Amino acid sequence: MMFKNNACVIAILLALVGTSLAFTSSSTSPQKTQLQLSSSEDGSRRSFLTNVVTAAVLPSLVLSNPSSASAFGGVKADEKGPLVYGDDSIMSQKEHGTTSSPVQPDLRYGVSNKLADKISSYNRVFAEMGGYFEGTTFEKDVRDIVASTGNPVTFYDSVSGKPLFVAPKGRSVDEFIEESKIHGWPSFRDDEVVWESVRVLGSSGETVSTAGTHLGHNLPDRSGNRYCINLVSIAGNPTSPKIEVSR
Repeated sequence: MMFKNNACVIAILLALVGTSLAFTSSSTSPQKTQLQLSSSEDGSRRSFLTNVVTAAVLPSLVLSNPSSASAFGGVKADEKGPLVYGDDSIMSQKEHGTTSSPVQPDLRYGVSNKLADKISSYNRVFAEMGGYFEGTTFEKDVRDIVASTGNPVTFYDSVSGKPLFVAPKGRSVDEFIEESKIHGWPSFRDDEVVWESVRVLGSSGETVSTAGTHLGHNLPDRSGNRYCINLVSIAGNPTSPKIEVSR
């Protein structure tokens, strides 16, 4: 079956999200199944699944039709701020996929090294599962670091160890965690990006490190650019003690 445009694909996928939420189990068990949700849970689930479709599917469609990014939701990338575009050549083939070496052996937050290597070095479109970070020590570590140091957390490239994001900035740790949970992936804003080491590819919105590590995508909303990032790609350790902000 051929679709005339990417918007049709997105519309159908979002319709399927609604259908999945409308379905109820025929089981007579008094226990509530995952698909038998209260009205408030239904709204949260719908919002989460919609964002999963956006984050996991939209980037792949954009690769074949960049204009679809701005058409979806009518929100374009905010180019007035610090956003720095990069050339596609950053992601050229190197010794280890798009990077020169594998991910570090001792990644933070208890993430999977195997998944991190696959997502970071051998991938341009796909992402870790939505909500993956909630099964790691991410939230606990972030809250502990902010509480004990009074400073935001620095997130490092899982391959190169270069600092990529520093968060939360201009918002509370609760707001940072909450936004990340709503969307299913750690979500950063312009002021939280270390632009010396991060680039956004104008052809697709793919967000990458200057070392060639795939990080995620820029999925702008009405609050501005939002960088939807794989935790496995930013779980590295600093290569120099001088740039250590948090541990």
